[in-house]
Amino acid sequence: MATKRVVVACGTGIATSTVVADKILEACKKEGLKVDIVQCKVTELKSYADGVDLIVSTTIVKDKFNVPVINGLSLITGIGEEAVLKQIVDALKK
Repeated sequence: MATKRVVVACGTGIATSTVVADKILEACKKEGLKVDIVQCKVTELKSYADGVDLIVSTTIVKDKFNVPVINGLSLITGIGEEAVLKQIVDALKK
């Protein structure tokens, strides 16, 4: 399977996106998926969205993209985390 490209966006592109990226990497590793993750600010999404397979954001994404956009806030709060990780893995398996 080819390496999937994921953009993880948060308010600053540093703190929460790092936590989310680590959890996505771990979940994908368990499923045998190879992923390349880029972290950015949500305001920078348009410049990172070309050629990606999935966008995961911990904040509201106002723009429209040609790839799935998943709300990853539960990966920070822990509430509903497993369901969101499953949604991410399922999206990457397509």
